[in-house]
Amino acid sequence: MSTLRGHVASYLNLRRALGFKLEREGQLLSQLVSYLEAAGAAALTSELAIVWAREPANAQPNHWAKRLGVVRKFAAYLHTIDPAVEVPPPGVFPVRRHRPTPYLWSQGDVCRLLEGARALRPPLRAANHETLFGLLAASGMRIGEAVALQRNDVDLGAGVITIRQAKFDRSRLVPLHPSTIEALRRYAAERDRLCPRPRSDTFFVSSSGTALNRSGVGKTLRQITTAMGTRTATVRPRVHDLRHSFAVQTLIGWQRSGVGVDAHIGVLSTYLGHISPAGTYWYLSASPELMGLAAERLEARFGGTR
Repeated sequence: MSTLRGHVASYLNLRRALGFKLEREGQLLSQLVSYLEAAGAAALTSELAIVWAREPANAQPNHWAKRLGVVRKFAAYLHTIDPAVEVPPPGVFPVRRHRPTPYLWSQGDVCRLLEGARALRPPLRAANHETLFGLLAASGMRIGEAVALQRNDVDLGAGVITIRQAKFDRSRLVPLHPSTIEALRRYAAERDRLCPRPRSDTFFVSSSGTALNRSGVGKTLRQITTAMGTRTATVRPRVHDLRHSFAVQTLIGWQRSGVGVDAHIGVLSTYLGHISPAGTYWYLSASPELMGLAAERLEARFGGTR
């Protein structure tokens, strides 16, 4: 089994050299090898892979499918080395992909969110969250990208943010509106006044001078939206929904202005950091207003349904 563990290391090194992080995959494959060693198995088989993937027994099939998917890719790699290696078949476990229904933030909602952030204590926590939520709403950045920003990633003079090694290890430039840059400039001055000796080089720092924590930001948003009365048993706004709303509002603006979405979707896709326009088109189906505008454009172009 030491040979199999060596194959795991080679497989991970190869894929990581292509830009994949594979942190979770590395953990799972190490667990798989340990399982096979404990079972005294001489080789990886489809049967053993499926039994291992179906752990824990009380988990959802989606969880089992993800585990088996990791093994299938590794087994396919091994198959190129040894054709006798079995590759588990697809579709063993039923998969139901569920996207949470996004909360589409209106301009009024965002203003109330920022007002709620300004009331936080201590003052640096208030400045952090007001500026962070405003940046996410104005740029569509991912929360992970925003909290990871280093100070030299934010060029206040040029009005551009550099996002390094974001999702899929892709870097990109995000130009910002002058009003957003001015808000970032005010925050930077307040941050340096309230925390002159931070312990982190990140652009956003906590009251103790450390980098902000994503889960902490989400907890703060839940606190504010509960106080706003926006959060209910069935409506649960998330930080990610600010990004979603930015994309939807951009598309709505294009539709109302007569801008060809198909001709410009690549620009929005690049700005958001999607790997392809297909991921951006999903936002079209998330807004009734967008669907209605699209239907009006189709009717005007083709003269109604037949």
